Amino acid sequence: MKTNTAPRQRALIVGLGISGTASAVRLHQAGWDVVVLEKAPERRRGGYFLNFYNSGVSAAERMGIEVPDRRSDDIAYYSTTRAGRRRPFMGTIEAVPGRAFPLMRGDVETAVFDALPEDVEIRYSCVPLAIRQDADSAEVDIEDRAVGRVSTERFDLVVGADGLRSTVRRMVFGPDEGYVHRLGYMLAACSLPGPVPGYKSTDGVALYEVGRSAWVFAFGDRPPTVLFSYMSDDVDSEFTRPAIDSLRAAFGPQPPGETLGWLLDQFEKAPDHLFDSSEQVRMDSWHKGRVVLVGDSAWCLTLYSGMGASSGLAGADQLGAMLERYPSDVPRALQAWEDKLRPFITFHQGTGMTMRKFFVPRDRKEYVALSVLEDVVSTKIGKRIFLKQMHRSRGSRMKTVDLALA
Repeated sequence: MKTNTAPRQRALIVGLGISGTASAVRLHQAGWDVVVLEKAPERRRGGYFLNFYNSGVSAAERMGIEVPDRRSDDIAYYSTTRAGRRRPFMGTIEAVPGRAFPLMRGDVETAVFDALPEDVEIRYSCVPLAIRQDADSAEVDIEDRAVGRVSTERFDLVVGADGLRSTVRRMVFGPDEGYVHRLGYMLAACSLPGPVPGYKSTDGVALYEVGRSAWVFAFGDRPPTVLFSYMSDDVDSEFTRPAIDSLRAAFGPQPPGETLGWLLDQFEKAPDHLFDSSEQVRMDSWHKGRVVLVGDSAWCLTLYSGMGASSGLAGADQLGAMLERYPSDVPRALQAWEDKLRPFITFHQGTGMTMRKFFVPRDRKEYVALSVLEDVVSTKIGKRIFLKQMHRSRGSRMKTVDLALA
């Protein structure tokens, strides 16, 4: 790994999620002194199912991040209905060639955190209050909420990695309304205590209907997780009641049946869960002066794309690479980084909405198309032919791109 021999510069990273922590790892490798702010009092764990593709795998390997592989040859997927009809189906990861495997979000966060050098400074319960820039640095007011103290410090670079509803983005680029776009879908997810009744622990299950679906994602070495997704014409109203009440209303008024009923019951009992709207962040530029946004703060691809973690790691890796290439010119490094990354991100933002059709059909036409796919992949020869075509598609191949070689 090439290292920067110029005088060490100082970076502030806001957010200790996947993108922020990976940026801290990579900037440290590039010769920077790194401070990370995390508004929570401790590192957050848990999270939902995700697929990890070669774009992220390659970046992780270069940064020395060891991400676990939860694949198993025993994993199988089935479609089902409320009445209990079962047919062979396919998981989302099968459609992509090369290195790809299922994980929990917490798996990636832990692996990246474990790769942090000891001299990266992490400040919990801390948030930025204001950011002011000049040609040479960024001055940041930082509040330590644990002790009620505000201090002001200067940095050569500020990295906003504080998620979809980024504070850094609002401070530097403006209100969310200009960048955050609601898509009209709700997402709910939790870990399950064990296999779905009537299925093995390595079985995935898909129950889809017009405007709503429930997907159970399987792993080789841990209980599965469930993802509910449904359309909503009034996203704000979904948050005015308990999440389980919104879910039951969305999947009513028909009786849920055994499988869907069990999944809803497990969500209600789960000690923690995800319940949120599906949104994308679209920006003409991810950097301004010495402030740059990475991951969901900059481009939130949506859960449907399957590329959130992979793009976060790839983006962090390339940020470090460009800062190494232009060690004395931060603005130039940020522009070079964005020029390299933007075509990749733009493509996956588009295909994220295409993949949404696979998770939840919005109308009868999309439902019929998904039913036809089910007919095809329910036979071994049909599935083989379909996967061969998918592996040749640009959408699948773009998940395997190694940005360092692109």
